[in-house]
Amino acid sequence: MSMNPARCCLAALLPLAFAPAAWSACRDPVVLVHGNTGTPSQFDATRQELLARGYSAGEIFAPAWGSASCAACNDHDGSEETPVLDAMVEAIAGSCSGRIDVIGHSMGATLAARQIADNGLAGDVDAFVGIAGAFRGLWSCGTWPWAVATSTCGRWGLSVSSPFLDGLYGSRFGSRVYSIKSWYDQVVCYGGACTVGGIHSSSIWNEDASYSYAYGHFGLLGQTASRQANLIQ
Repeated sequence: MSMNPARCCLAALLPLAFAPAAWSACRDPVVLVHGNTGTPSQFDATRQELLARGYSAGEIFAPAWGSASCAACNDHDGSEETPVLDAMVEAIAGSCSGRIDVIGHSMGATLAARQIADNGLAGDVDAFVGIAGAFRGLWSCGTWPWAVATSTCGRWGLSVSSPFLDGLYGSRFGSRVYSIKSWYDQVVCYGGACTVGGIHSSSIWNEDASYSYAYGHFGLLGQTASRQANLIQ
């Protein structure tokens, strides 16, 4: 006895109709890492953009790290690392794809980069986006070993050619790596010098693409939410 073609097709589609919603909308969780003395709320525009695109609140991780009152006290080593690494590990553990996306602003970009590099997480990161990071150092911090005498500018900080930055150089932070930068950045371009060795300090070695905007250091974060979301999708 032959089966009605319409009934046959319906039978084939029934299992899909009752499949878990996650099967049809598997997204990489996103880890948002704020900058020095910042707060997770500085990523509010990015968070709202992601929610508008269908992300759930549980797919967005925004760890708070470092001293909120002493910018000179924070660096890339020790207690600053733990909240960021914990957020990445938690995001990876709950990822339906087994991978995550990471977006870091300012010192949060280099702090996130260190966690990925030092803990062998590059294979777990699909897209890494560094916004206004000082991957090649800050001239306002001086040059190692004649750096400004603060933690932020020291061995584990952002002085040009610091042991930390030299050790990070060349590392890969994900399958896709992007930078978002500005030539009007009051922090990275302090004193009018945006480049180190002729390259913008916010540019990341071997990046897939870099995007420039005419915003300041914090406007670069708040005004590029759509670009950030596009890059991780």
